[in-house]
Amino acid sequence: MISTNASKIDNIIVHGIGNKINGDSCIFSKNYLTPSAEISDLLSKYFLSSFKNQETYHFIHDSSLTLNEIYVYASEVFDNPERLIEKSINIGKHLYEQSIYPMIKSGELYVVYFTDCLVDGEVSDAIGIFKSENKETFLKVYNTNNEYGIGKDNGININKLDKGCIIYNAERENGFIVSVVDNTSKGTEAKYWVDDFLHIGQREDIYYNTHNLMSMCKSYVVSQLPNEFDVSKADQAELLNKSARYFKENDSFDMQSFTNEVITQQDIIDSFNSYKKIYQEDLGIEIAEEFDISSSAVKKQARAFKSVIKLDKNFHIYVHGNNQHIKRGYDEVAGMYYYQLFFKEEL
Repeated sequence: MISTNASKIDNIIVHGIGNKINGDSCIFSKNYLTPSAEISDLLSKYFLSSFKNQETYHFIHDSSLTLNEIYVYASEVFDNPERLIEKSINIGKHLYEQSIYPMIKSGELYVVYFTDCLVDGEVSDAIGIFKSENKETFLKVYNTNNEYGIGKDNGININKLDKGCIIYNAERENGFIVSVVDNTSKGTEAKYWVDDFLHIGQREDIYYNTHNLMSMCKSYVVSQLPNEFDVSKADQAELLNKSARYFKENDSFDMQSFTNEVITQQDIIDSFNSYKKIYQEDLGIEIAEEFDISSSAVKKQARAFKSVIKLDKNFHIYVHGNNQHIKRGYDEVAGMYYYQLFFKEEL
């Protein structure tokens, strides 16, 4: 569990980073910012409020972690925080070298040293790397001699962080623990912040395990199950609901317990286990047999587990449980299928 609620900004420096392929240049500062307490609080909100997801990453490299530039610079800063300005310039130069897509915007790069972050109950320092690319127009209302006027200005919306990462001084030997935000990149440019600049991969933690297992369950029920067995949409909805309920009501996952309680039928259990092997190979992931369940991953995945039967373009049936109360039939006179819904009262 990661928390930045009590974190403090120790030092902050800003650089201007252009788009290399468009011929833009960079502006590197030589001194820290010295914001007032009020501005420092606003900056903390701007930098940290977008990191709501508990999904975490770590630095990777095909050959050696010591060849991952940001990992090396972060390590050197954690060893000696007084080198933050020097290493922030290295970080800015590295970002500039990766800015080789025409649609990447120039912007300000903030490199921040945080203290008092919490990582799994332990206090940790952290390094934040943030880039602002988009400016918004704001209206300014002012009063002069009891007369109101209105003007405009361009600036940064502190509720909309464009790009950011926070590197926590934990698990250095595994590439640190890293949180990431990228709210602007689309298409090819989406690679540049996460893959080209940071070069990170997802950590195999409880969020990773929970997310992958739930994704596989959804894929199996929706895509594979109806190919192998004679199941109705209501049956699929029921299995999705039972799967989601298992993750919401348990603190830990056990594959045998899950298949016995949720799937129950041995032939479908065998099919599910076979699909798991194929799913892992196709995506290049490892799905654990036992792990603690991440409540934040369950909350995020719950949206994908909504059980909806879509009928032409006229009706949607939301199924929350007990498929014995929904029956499917065919009306030969009308030449159309129908559903019967049984209930005790309208709510």
